Amino acid sequence: MTAEQDNVTRIHVDNKEVVLVGTAHVSRQSAEQVKEVIDEEQPDSVCVELDEKRYESMSNRDEWKNMDIFKVIKEKRASLLLMNLAISSFQKRTAKQFGIQSGQEMKQGIESARESGAELVLADRDIQITFARIWQKVGFFGKAKLLMMIIFSIFNNESITEEELEKMKNQDMLQSMLQELTRSFPRLKKPLIDERDQYLSHKIKNAPGEKVVAVLGAAHVPGIKEEIYKEQDLGELEQRPVSKAPKIIAWTIPLLVIAVIAYTFYANPSAGLQQTVSWLIWNGSFSAVGAAAALGHPLTIITAFIAAPLTSLNPLIAAGWFAGLMQAYIRRPNVEDFERLSDDVHSAKGFWSNKVTRILLIVVLANVGSTIGTMIGGADVLRLFFENL
Repeated sequence: MTAEQDNVTRIHVDNKEVVLVGTAHVSRQSAEQVKEVIDEEQPDSVCVELDEKRYESMSNRDEWKNMDIFKVIKEKRASLLLMNLAISSFQKRTAKQFGIQSGQEMKQGIESARESGAELVLADRDIQITFARIWQKVGFFGKAKLLMMIIFSIFNNESITEEELEKMKNQDMLQSMLQELTRSFPRLKKPLIDERDQYLSHKIKNAPGEKVVAVLGAAHVPGIKEEIYKEQDLGELEQRPVSKAPKIIAWTIPLLVIAVIAYTFYANPSAGLQQTVSWLIWNGSFSAVGAAAALGHPLTIITAFIAAPLTSLNPLIAAGWFAGLMQAYIRRPNVEDFERLSDDVHSAKGFWSNKVTRILLIVVLANVGSTIGTMIGGADVLRLFFENL
């Protein structure tokens, strides 16, 4: 049984009363409404759309100062970190436009839970698991498109009115937005929205007490209204994707390139030399262009050029990692860079000027360039092979 009024949905399930507060993540009215609802309802539990890592990041403002950029690169987390920063940049720019804090409604939920004595429940799935499942679903061209959209979003300085923000909480409009998302990325909606609806529903339904207030983005309300009455397999939803196909493809391409060049060298050394030069030039040049686009140091650009042709033949390493490590060594971020990080992601200039985000951009763009170079260089290697059969 459900009842709805002013972005607040009341559900009764398993002798528990659940109050869903649908919010816009950068809206002052949303934060005010969260406080009003919790004050009026006096729930036993308050669920917020956060996982442990985002909660710690929100609670510990000095977290960035302790980040080891070398460790981030070595653990292959540069792309995920850049993606997370870029996605949050629009929210932060919009929040700054209205003089509020991004995620203020979640902070208000946490604060109101403490003031009312309610138990705080972090109800969202680990963001790294969500990103990993998104990455696995979109495919190669989807990854390229998604990365480009995220990078281009850094340059988006479009302003919106607070009235337009409030319209985001209209459920019909939200459903329309989700349909548009599905058309652009058919495989993205499932891990980003549907699975998290299921995860959030399970956490909300199993929160302690007889009355629960859940503070979450309005996009999740329609799905949770359906999923909360179903049984969810939390173990399956928390699994990181494991697929042999990408690994097989990743090893097949370099082995094929090596075999083709080796055979050509045997049959026609001159053509084999042409293939080798083509592979080196295409791979190195595109990776170097990527590093240069991120405003890397000259030695960083040279590192990308040298590393790309070699790393493209080994799926376990990537040109961007070497370029990023070189940049971090030459232009190591200082405490001030980490302190400014949350402010610098408000603008494209900040992304490129901050030493931390510049390193992340170098890793990602050098890798993208190397991938493009691998495709073009591989095609040219095959062309020379067939021409000299």
